[in-house]
Amino acid sequence: MEPSISRSVDVAADPRRVWEMITDLPSMGTFSPENTGGRWVDGAIGPAVGAAFRGTNRNGGRQWHTKVTIVACEPERLFTFDVRTPFGVRVSRWSYEITPTDAGCRLTEHWFRVGSWFIRRFMGPRVTGRLDRPGYNVESIERTLAAVKAHAEA
Repeated sequence: MEPSISRSVDVAADPRRVWEMITDLPSMGTFSPENTGGRWVDGAIGPAVGAAFRGTNRNGGRQWHTKVTIVACEPERLFTFDVRTPFGVRVSRWSYEITPTDAGCRLTEHWFRVGSWFIRRFMGPRVTGRLDRPGYNVESIERTLAAVKAHAEA
């Protein structure tokens, strides 16, 4: 599956520090302009393949919840999760890749659009208030990466 959007940033910090930041989903709201955090569920206590997370998102006056399932978790290298509606409909996949560099690491965030045409056309805009989800996600990813970089380098 090819990503719909990918953006990268070079971070002058240890890859382990960046890994700890991007896999701490309850604190992701610190970096994301839309996600406000959430909590591990179904017995999960942290990132691992199969772990479940209930995310909370806000965009303007709209707020909604998602169910996240971790599908790849390779420490200090790759963290990928699928996002579903509370009813179980898959809407997207997000992935973070960490590549070591001489100065620290390169962090790449990918967004994969996997939802059905119905989700893209009707439910997504109704929930998020965004008709141009890809365009919004470019801005969102760039803001998230900049926030992770600033925090990791502080």
